[in-house]
Amino acid sequence: MTPPPQRRRHDAVASAPPCRHSLNAPQRRSAAGGAALMAGDGAPGEDAVRYRLFAVGPGGEELLRDCARGIAERLAPLLAAYIWQRQPFRLRYVPPRGDTPEHLGGNTRFGDNVEDEWFVVYLLREITRACPLLAARVDDNDGEFLLIEAAEVLPKWLRPENSDNRVFFYKGELHIIPLSETQEQDDCEPSAACPTISQALRLLYTRSEEFLAAEPIRAAVYKRISGYPEKIQASFHRAHCYLPAGIVAVLKQRPSLVAAAVQAFYLRDPVDLRACRTFQTFPPEQRVMTTVTFTKCLYAQLVQQKFVPDRRSGYTLPLSSHPQYKAYDLGMKLAHGFEILCSKSSKASPDSKRNEFSGPVWERFLNGLKEKDYFKGEMEGSAKYMELLHMAEDYFQQSLTKEESCIEVSPGDEILSLLQTTTFDVKEFEREAACLPPEDDDSWLEISPDDLEKMLKEATNEFHPSSDDEEEQKYDLETVAESMKAFVSKVSTHEGAEMPWSSDEAHVTFDVDSFTKALDRILGADSEELDSDDLDEEEDFNFSDEDDEDLDAENQRQKQKPNELIGSLKSYMDEMDRELAHTNIGRSFTTQKKGASSAKGTTSEDAGPGSEAEDAELTPVDVDMNLVANLLESYSAQAGLAGPASNILQSMGVYLPENADQIGSNRGAAE
Repeated sequence: MTPPPQRRRHDAVASAPPCRHSLNAPQRRSAAGGAALMAGDGAPGEDAVRYRLFAVGPGGEELLRDCARGIAERLAPLLAAYIWQRQPFRLRYVPPRGDTPEHLGGNTRFGDNVEDEWFVVYLLREITRACPLLAARVDDNDGEFLLIEAAEVLPKWLRPENSDNRVFFYKGELHIIPLSETQEQDDCEPSAACPTISQALRLLYTRSEEFLAAEPIRAAVYKRISGYPEKIQASFHRAHCYLPAGIVAVLKQRPSLVAAAVQAFYLRDPVDLRACRTFQTFPPEQRVMTTVTFTKCLYAQLVQQKFVPDRRSGYTLPLSSHPQYKAYDLGMKLAHGFEILCSKSSKASPDSKRNEFSGPVWERFLNGLKEKDYFKGEMEGSAKYMELLHMAEDYFQQSLTKEESCIEVSPGDEILSLLQTTTFDVKEFEREAACLPPEDDDSWLEISPDDLEKMLKEATNEFHPSSDDEEEQKYDLETVAESMKAFVSKVSTHEGAEMPWSSDEAHVTFDVDSFTKALDRILGADSEELDSDDLDEEEDFNFSDEDDEDLDAENQRQKQKPNELIGSLKSYMDEMDRELAHTNIGRSFTTQKKGASSAKGTTSEDAGPGSEAEDAELTPVDVDMNLVANLLESYSAQAGLAGPASNILQSMGVYLPENADQIGSNRGAAE
């Protein structure tokens, strides 16, 4: 199987265009459609991941709902402090529909931060490890992206056409449902029917040990999600921002709202900026210095945007040489994002919002957190306790709201509600600003060429020893020639050429008799069709009917004497060799010495142009020597960059050293 191409995700660190209005399209969907997407009931959209948890074995709605509550409580310490790029991880009960049984489903838009998608994969693996009655499936708009991650080690039978409903996380391990024995005998037809989810779940329930994915496949996927949950803290970036006091108070209550504010500023349009001319909600008069926690993706999006505020807004920036210029700049951009969110609010009063933190569901959730020591022994009412409580409320509001309600509270409504229900002291914020911890270093935004090369090698697992010590490296030029021959001998299909990964390929042989017989079948075909060029030549030479008869007679004689045709063809080719031997083309090839091995070659320049012995018997060309010499010349001309020679050879597992002669000459020229 030719593995599918690796996906190219846009890097979170790279700068992005100022506006992408197409991302706002899902916000205009109906409430019912949005609820269906969040529940994972529809196909995942662009930059979104869909996940579904099915009961393996006997189960029902009650079992799934109990599992959902247990999962929420178990993941609360992990997810309460997590900052999602667009949407949080959220599970909803989905009733059966068609061939899809009832399940817990969700759909999370991760936007520009692809790490959110892989964090979801990690969560699903941990859920199935903790809940052995559940099996998880995950996909996105690219399809089975777990298989794409392990594309280099997939079995040949596994194709995009037959991979649906075959990949599951079960009991914390990756499982792949193989083809049936009948389908394997049918030579793995691409149109082979995929199993239904119910069939796959029955197989997992009875024979899950047989379907454990191969170790290389699991290693490729697990490597991508390794490092969690420690990686969560490494993904944060803490920076100083000069913000209005109201925003500081809101972020203390809901730290995750920073993501919505950054996205509002990042995806702004001229209509959004109208609300930022006067700043009705967050005027610039009462601003204080504070520390804001971003993800690295959010910080990169904000800091790399070049933006000049409207003069009427009152937001001004100091000179770029000012020591706190970056804090003023980040605070100004973040304030614009919060103001844009509030301008889109429905202006509903807080009394119209349902109180989600006073019912039995909240009490049961809070008691579960206390049992798991979520508050880490902090005294109730202390600053640290309240910080953890606000994060728990934020997580509860995002993940455990009533499923019957399809209308979500917009970030702008939540901000306005917090402003009306929260009291804050500006003097207290100023005292805190006097002893802020240092902000994180953002040198990770700049990547040197050496760092980029290292990242590329880590991504492709292509670490190779340095070429400085040539004694420790064994480069077999015969391997280069044999690998290229094996590649040329492969028969390509509509799916492309398959690279010979194994060095145990059969030697390539060239049968002259078979070649001439093939030419005989082509040249001596019964039915000959002339193209337009042949017709034009016939008109130019004014061929007569008598000439046509002579040609037909000649063709008949050739059909009767195939051996004579083969002999004449060989003599014709020998004559061409003799004619080319004394030209620049002939002299450019390395030939074999008569009576010597092919490893010792000499150029045809050693023989004189009038050598009769050369005419009598041409010295054969050393194919291997010419092949290796041309490859090395092409590889050297690449000057260390990517090119056809290195790409082909590396695809076949052959790695050439750097040109030491060229490196030495370059160093000498530099000196």
